[in-house]
Amino acid sequence: MTTAETTKPARVRFAPSPTGYLHLGGLRTALFDWLYARHTDGQFILRIEDTDQKRYNPESLDDLMRGLRWLGLDWDEGPDIGGPYAPYIQSERKEIYAQYIDPLIESGHAYRCYCTPERLEAVREEQRQRNQPPGYDRHCRHLSPAEREALAAQNLPSVVRLAVPETGSTTFTDLIRGEISTDNRQLQDAVLVKSDGMPTYHFAVVVDDYLMKITHVLRGQEWLASAPLHKLLFDAFGWEAPVLVHLPIILDPSGKGKMSKRKVIVAGKEYLALVHEFMEAGYLPDALFNFLTNVGWSYDAEQEVFSREEAIDRFDLNDINPSPAALPYDKLDWLNGLYIRALTPAALKEAVIPFLGGAFNRTAAELRADQRLDHLIPLIQERIKRLDEAPQWLDWAFVDADAIRYDDLNLLLGKKLDADTSAQVLERGVDVLQTADPFTAAALQDSFRQLAEEMGIKAGSFFGPFRGALTGKQVSPPLFESMEALGREEVLRRMNNAIRILRQEVAASV
Repeated sequence: MTTAETTKPARVRFAPSPTGYLHLGGLRTALFDWLYARHTDGQFILRIEDTDQKRYNPESLDDLMRGLRWLGLDWDEGPDIGGPYAPYIQSERKEIYAQYIDPLIESGHAYRCYCTPERLEAVREEQRQRNQPPGYDRHCRHLSPAEREALAAQNLPSVVRLAVPETGSTTFTDLIRGEISTDNRQLQDAVLVKSDGMPTYHFAVVVDDYLMKITHVLRGQEWLASAPLHKLLFDAFGWEAPVLVHLPIILDPSGKGKMSKRKVIVAGKEYLALVHEFMEAGYLPDALFNFLTNVGWSYDAEQEVFSREEAIDRFDLNDINPSPAALPYDKLDWLNGLYIRALTPAALKEAVIPFLGGAFNRTAAELRADQRLDHLIPLIQERIKRLDEAPQWLDWAFVDADAIRYDDLNLLLGKKLDADTSAQVLERGVDVLQTADPFTAAALQDSFRQLAEEMGIKAGSFFGPFRGALTGKQVSPPLFESMEALGREEVLRRMNNAIRILRQEVAASV
């Protein structure tokens, strides 16, 4: 039985830096954190690691919290709701960190460094000329007590560095990768506290994980390089380190490169990377939840679709695959289509309203009250894979009849029918439309099929001019259901406009 299995309830944290927008890799980490917290009846903590103030993006925090909420990843403690270990924003915990740095210096595990930026650059330049790897030369580590006292008396700017052992190796265990050792000669005396008193990521993350009683740390594979430094810090304080799980790298759809934090183009096709882009493209949170859960972990080889509750029940850190995982975007579109079709028409209507509002210049209230949508939404439910596809299927219904230009006259011609015959088809159809009672899809279809038979025209060819006249498109929702949705008056306006255009064409060709 593993450590991960025996630690219940678990306390896990998602600790992003607010330097950019939330991307799929970060969301996958948060999702796995959340799943494990819920699986163990533990706590999922949101902590904001903003010690890098130079790269701080004020929009980032709102973006990442919105993305987490959209996916349904609720947190038990965090900057907005507080908790027993508040504050949960590192820049607000500066005084807490200050209590822990002096004991580290006094024990010899850290030291003050007074090197100026100019000296550090000169050292790096000399290393470059010698083809040596860049790094701090530990000049201040070997100062005598008297030299330290003299520098301190001058109140010179200083940083605090970790005193990495100069011999031996540092070993830590990753739950899914096993034991990993690093030669200490490969490690730098990393800065723990900057000259302005702000801790660096390395120092703050260790102190916070200890104080917040974090039991498991799930983070991307790219953080493996920092694990030895964190292990040294935990050991220096005499604290037990959390269980480490470095999640597999997410590859782009080609499977050849790491997924970018921005849109990526593979084989001429653009793929999204940021969470808000998936929201704006019309993906449903349940679909993305299902999709991401299977990136690096598998619910079941035989079951592609599962509920949140099923995932929580089965989620086990030991089943995470450490190998890189490519993003199968086609599967996401397929999943999203499944979830769209599983919605009730009322729920789908509500979901597409934000996408229709901007496209059709309608308010949400106007669209909710528009009964045409109640008829049209079920017609497109089987046809769309993303919510942002709805406007292109419905735009014809929200334009004035006179705005449909029919620039391509072929839209009004039935298959193997000329302009004159197509006009006759529409004129005969208008007679039916004027008198149809009830004006329903079923009644209209019966009447039109009978009329096509009377005129000796195949149904497909007969219906073509009506579809073009109604929508101005070659591909559209089912014809008679669309007629019912628009209503008799609007349908007749469009038919008569199309007849006029065809008759003008016939007259011009004589």
